[in-house]
Amino acid sequence: MLLGINLLCISGFIEADHLDTLRQLKDLGYDGVEVPVLRGGPEHYGWLGRELDRIGLRRTTTSVIPSVHANPVSADPDERLAGRAHLDWALDCAIALGAEGLGGPIHAPIGHFTGAGPTPEEWRRGAEAHHDLAERAAANGIYLSLEPLNRFETYFLNTMAQARAYLDLVDHPALRIMYDTFHAHIEERSQVGAIATLGPHLGVLHVSENDRGIPGRGQIDFAAIFSAVRGTGFDGWVTVEAFGAGLPELAAATRVWRPLFPDYPTLFAESAQFIRQNWAQAGA
Repeated sequence: MLLGINLLCISGFIEADHLDTLRQLKDLGYDGVEVPVLRGGPEHYGWLGRELDRIGLRRTTTSVIPSVHANPVSADPDERLAGRAHLDWALDCAIALGAEGLGGPIHAPIGHFTGAGPTPEEWRRGAEAHHDLAERAAANGIYLSLEPLNRFETYFLNTMAQARAYLDLVDHPALRIMYDTFHAHIEERSQVGAIATLGPHLGVLHVSENDRGIPGRGQIDFAAIFSAVRGTGFDGWVTVEAFGAGLPELAAATRVWRPLFPDYPTLFAESAQFIRQNWAQAGA
């Protein structure tokens, strides 16, 4: 197991001012970080990659589809072309960063709805875009981890049953699924059953409490989840995802209007201890 943390808890754009925090994460035993790639360019992420090398942190990335005007599943060819260009930009940044994986809801714009579920044509257009992206990612030693979201954030991918079917449609070994316990807590009747449905196709496990605060303080049965994940043979990234109200753009996107953890040192230390202890117990 590789212990990571999604850096969206501190910022949507990691700069020099954040390097001390990254050193603290290394001192607490984190193996790496999940870097948000929401703006900037390859030059910036190349610099950040060199800094992470000096600190000794491995890395993955997370990105989104930012707009209906850059939507790889759109029926509009110009929007679809812009969406593919955005995916290529995200991969360029991940390559420059030296990332092991590119993840997140890189399928459809967050918060955009059509009034119905995904159509076969939307899935076909998405699958073509993700197959091409996976092909290019694999050539650069990177895998993709596509993240289903709950029904209040997207209509395109919500459940692991859908995710497994979509993987079959894309048909590329470099495409995996990012399993997020927060979204699954809303969408799945059984998280253990959902993990079994996904089987060996897990790319990243997002450890996110039901209130998006510190893992272990809420309702989610992480002992059962960790046991189910370990039962698949997964030994990759187990990444904390917690959100706070301190970042206005993230708070607005995730509807976080109150503090969900007392401070960063508590979030970082308690999350690391909780995951390592419960992961070990799940394997005992």
